[in-house]
Formats: sequence, structure tokens, C-alpha cells
Amino acid sequence: MNAIPTSLLGLLLVVLVLISGFFSGSETALMSLNRYRLRHQANQGNKAAQRTAKLLEQPDRLISMILLGNNFVNILASAIATVIALRLMGDAGIAVATGLLTVVILVFAEVTPKTFANRHAEAVAFRASAVFGPLMTALYPLVSSINWISKKLLELLKAPHNNHTDEHLSSEELRTIVNETGGLIPPRHRDMLLNILDLGSISVNDIMVPRNEIVGLDMDDPWDEILSNISQSPHSRLLIYRETVDKVEGFVYLRKMLDGMRTGTLTLEYLESVVRDPYFIPEGTKLTVQLLNFQREKRRIGLVVDEYGDIQGLLTIEDILEEIVGEFDTDPHRAPAEIRPQADGSFIVDGTAQIRHLNKTLQWNLPSDGPKTLNGIVLEHFENFPPEGAAFEFNDHPITVISAEENRVLQVRIDPALSADQEDDTPPAATGSLG
Repeated sequence: MNAIPTSLLGLLLVVLVLISGFFSGSETALMSLNRYRLRHQANQGNKAAQRTAKLLEQPDRLISMILLGNNFVNILASAIATVIALRLMGDAGIAVATGLLTVVILVFAEVTPKTFANRHAEAVAFRASAVFGPLMTALYPLVSSINWISKKLLELLKAPHNNHTDEHLSSEELRTIVNETGGLIPPRHRDMLLNILDLGSISVNDIMVPRNEIVGLDMDDPWDEILSNISQSPHSRLLIYRETVDKVEGFVYLRKMLDGMRTGTLTLEYLESVVRDPYFIPEGTKLTVQLLNFQREKRRIGLVVDEYGDIQGLLTIEDILEEIVGEFDTDPHRAPAEIRPQADGSFIVDGTAQIRHLNKTLQWNLPSDGPKTLNGIVLEHFENFPPEGAAFEFNDHPITVISAEENRVLQVRIDPALSADQEDDTPPAATGSLG
């Protein structure tokens, strides 16, 4: 090296620093790539993406090769810088060269290249893969040897080894990805995707029509009353039973009644002949499972039953679909909204309102692992049927019973959650009292 001119050594030093920056930046770019986007591009036939994906199939060997090249270049640059310093400044130049080279490598071979690569990860990684592919082949024996030595050292240290990189995403991780898409996905579509992710945590009990709200036809009623119920029904399917819902006979599709009702030839015998056998759903079934069950059984409606076979409620395929796309009921006879905002910031809510619906509509965080409806929350708190005017606090929300029947709460008033200061000013007797 003593025979090489100083100017040539300086030029070589500059080139080595640039090569070091290339290795550092390429490592950052390759490790920063969005693996799912890369996989998509590779499946679409992008050659650079396919080449890069192949390199990343063995990340340990890729990193070993990059570090091998980077360290070799840095050490060679340090040796050249030392020779140049000795020629120009003598022994004192060694310390100066060490300090200057440290700064130069940090700025030009580490911080700047890595920052640039992080901002343009895809472009840098695709170009670097064209170099690293042949280089990996050329250095394969040396890289394999280094990996083998490293593996043995890890075994001596009893470090756990995982042969497979876990790239599977949990439901919550998928939710985060969907939320982070920003303007890439329209808000309405994003909400639908999030609702689909929720289906696996929601059971049929959470969205079914409660037993006491099931509408059907009692075949023991007078025929004129049955005809009136059919003609005035806002539903497309009705439960058929005798005396009580427990004596269910099946379901009937009202569209099959249209011709007979129009011509006046509909008879009780024909109605009984088109009744379809009931379909039962075990309580606690997750919506993802039940949606598939509806599809497999070619059903659109079913009765939710408990472990004793007692009917708990009714579920339709539309109820599940509304959990995904939102309510799309266009029924003109539909009852008023069960959540009605008031001018003072409170809400008048029907006792049948589901806790999940309240949380989704009002962006609240009421616990839903216990009772599923407001009526259940009130009854659980008082352990009895409360009178009108009874008040208590649930999850920092003051709740007042407005109207009640003998066996259920019809309407309550829910005020916004109390702040910490408001809670301190609330008289102790006001919380949890029966009024």
C-alpha cells in the first residue's frame, strides 16, 4: 500500500465510504419493506419484487452477507485512512484520522443512507436486490459458515430458536392495519371491514330478537284474525305456533300467500301445507359460524334455544348482515328509533336497546359481558323491578327509569358520563337509590 499514491488512496477511501453507505441503506430498506405489499407485487409479476422476496425468504443469510460486506469495507476504509494520516501528519495523524473517519462514516455511511432508504424503502430495496442476488451466490460458502458458527454460539447460550417467522396477523392487528389505511379505503368500506372482524367475538344472543318481541301467527286464533295479521305484517317471514311460542310448528314465507290473498282463495289448509320446519340455533353460537350455518342449511331465519331447548329469541340472516353493513330496514311501519337524543345532552332509550348498539351508536364503552340489554342492566342493579323515577349510576352514566311495566323497563334516561369533578359533587344518596 506504500507504493500507492496518496491521491489514489483518498479516492479509494471515498469509494469505500459510498459502498458502506450502500450496504447500510440497503439493509434498512430491505428490513423496512411492507411484506404484504411486496408479496402482492410479486404475485402480480413484478420481477424486482419477486427477486427481493426471494432474498427475504432467508433473512438471516441476507443480513449476514450485508454485515460481512459492510464490516469489510469499513475496516478497509479505516486502514486506508490510517495510512493517509501517517503520510500527512505522522503519528499524530492516527488520532485525527480515527475521529474524522468516525464522523464521516456516521454521516455519509450510516445516518444519511439509512434515513434516505427508510423514506424510499421500495425503490432502494428493488435496486439493491439486483446486486445482492449475485453477491449472495458468490459469498454463499462464507455466509453459510458464519451462520453455522452463530447458530452454535446461540445453542451454547441456550437461546430459543424459531424456524418459522410468524407473519400471521391477529384480529386486533388487522384492525390496526385497516384503521391506518387512511384515505386508501373509503370510511364506509373501512367500517364494514372492521364489523366483519367483530363477527367472531359476537354471539347470536347479542343481536337476536328477544323471545317477548317475537311476532308470529297463532294457528289457534280465528281465521279472520290470522288473515288480518298476514295482511298487516311488515315482515317477510312469520313464526307459526299454537298457543305459545314454545309450541312452534315452523316458519312461513308470506310471499307464498300473495296469490291466495289477492284471489281470496287462501285457506287454513294451504297455510299449514307451506309451513317450513323450524330451524334451531344453539345459544352462544358466534356470528361467523352462524352465517356459514345459514348458508349451508339454506336457511334465512332460526330460533335461538338454550341448553334445555327453551326458546330464547329469533335470528335472521338480515340481522347478521346488518352487523356488517349497518341497518338497511326500509319498513314504513318500523318503530321510532330506540335511542333518542335530548336537548340537554341526555338520551331517552328503550329498555330493549342492546348495550352493543349503544356503544356503537354513541361511542361509549359500557361493559357488555353481562346483561345484553338496558332492561337487563337495570334489573341486575336493583335485583327487582324498579318503580318509575328510580335512579342509579352505571359506568359513570346516571340512569333514570322513566317508564316500566310489571315485568320490564320500557324507557330510561341516560345522561352523559360524569367527570371526576362532577362525581365529587354528587350527593352519596343519589347514586344507587330507588328515589
